[in-house]
Amino acid sequence: MILGTPIAKGNTAKVYLYKNRIVKVFNDYLPESESSNEAYKQKYAYSCGLSVPKILDVTKIDGKQAIIMEYIKGRTIGDILSENKEQVDYYMNISVDIQQKIHQVVADSLEPMTEKLKRQIESANNLDNRHKSALIQKLDTMKFENRLCHGDYHLFNLIMSDNNVTIIDWVDSSSGDIRADVYRTYLLYLEFSKELADMYLRLYCEKSGLLKDEVFQWAPIIAGARLSERVLSENSERLIDIVNHYCPL
Repeated sequence: MILGTPIAKGNTAKVYLYKNRIVKVFNDYLPESESSNEAYKQKYAYSCGLSVPKILDVTKIDGKQAIIMEYIKGRTIGDILSENKEQVDYYMNISVDIQQKIHQVVADSLEPMTEKLKRQIESANNLDNRHKSALIQKLDTMKFENRLCHGDYHLFNLIMSDNNVTIIDWVDSSSGDIRADVYRTYLLYLEFSKELADMYLRLYCEKSGLLKDEVFQWAPIIAGARLSERVLSENSERLIDIVNHYCPL
């Protein structure tokens, strides 16, 4: 199969458009279960009635794990907004409404968020052992109802086509606390614009009835877990400052 040039590249995979299908080819270093785990999460979200690309096949291409899925023609809201910045309030409202639909799903069959976060915190090289212990101890005290959490929710993971919006990239989804998922999105926006991050958080809290203080209880845990991802665009010093601020030793 000659896939040609990828239309997108991420930390774990390259994405191709081939014969009106999306083909996601994973990097070699990942565990053999990576493609099947991600496909399972996406199928689960699809089965919940959310607007998600349908999984067509889980296979191998030239020895590499791959997922073949439905192609959704359209543009990400992030791309649309970059050309229509005066409509930020309109598009952010749409995104918050969709995220709340995700959070309405009671999810028990996905990986627990707490297990995922513990694994990430323990593997974060920038954190010393005292901070790791403090964060995991704090995580163990958090009480919540298990809901479906996307784990990487932002405007560039929402594809708009006509009047429909499709949610993509479910690899980080889990069963957990919606407040943690909200803080994760806030943290992602904060990397680029505090104004955008604050707008998002204000809208989510207004629509849901959540208090900002409830969301920020998750700040050190999510920031500490984010350190394990080694994202080139992310400022690790910023994340460590958040950990120190909310979880001083």
